[in-house]
Amino acid sequence: MAEKREQVKPLAPAAHRIKIDEDEDISMEFRNYHHRKCLTCCGCTTAIFLIPVMIILVLVFTVFRVKDPVIKMNNVKIQGLDVITRTNNLHLGVNLTVEADVSVKNPNVASFKFSNTTTSLYYDGYVIGEARIPAGQAKARRTLDMNVSIDVMMDKLLVVPRLKSDLASGALPISSYTKISGKVKIIHIIRKHVVVKLNCTMTVNISSQAIQDQNCKRRISL
Repeated sequence: MAEKREQVKPLAPAAHRIKIDEDEDISMEFRNYHHRKCLTCCGCTTAIFLIPVMIILVLVFTVFRVKDPVIKMNNVKIQGLDVITRTNNLHLGVNLTVEADVSVKNPNVASFKFSNTTTSLYYDGYVIGEARIPAGQAKARRTLDMNVSIDVMMDKLLVVPRLKSDLASGALPISSYTKISGKVKIIHIIRKHVVVKLNCTMTVNISSQAIQDQNCKRRISL
């Protein structure tokens, strides 16, 4: 009995298999290219976004960093001390005026605008005079000089218990307090509220009309 030969299905032609492999390679290469292109686009977009942010951050912490304004009491004069020297007496008819040269130095790259300010004059803890400083502006990296004139309230001064002993010693210890509130605004983005407080103590030599032992302390709040 003749053996039946199994029919073997013929393999696909070699040319057809090569065609399929080439198509798969092209498809894989296209996907890889598309993936690389997406990564490149995402990287460029991220870089475009991050570079300005980094530049702004660097400027904020360097050039545009808000610095403390500096207030100084450069000079103080008291008009009317010659009357006390001549008469060796202090009464309500005597007019004493304290003239102070105050400067506000602004180290920032933007102007420092401040509102109305009050300077108070103290003697032994009593307020004996006040002066109003109008609102102003210290320009960027400039120093603003102000002349402050304070009229001493004689009725307040004469009631201080230690006045007679200080007049006898020829030295009058006084102090002043100035508070300036303002804002520093840089390119309409960075706005900082600044409060500067200046406390000064000094001793007035009645005979020479000189200011001695002047000491000023600043306190800044941002």
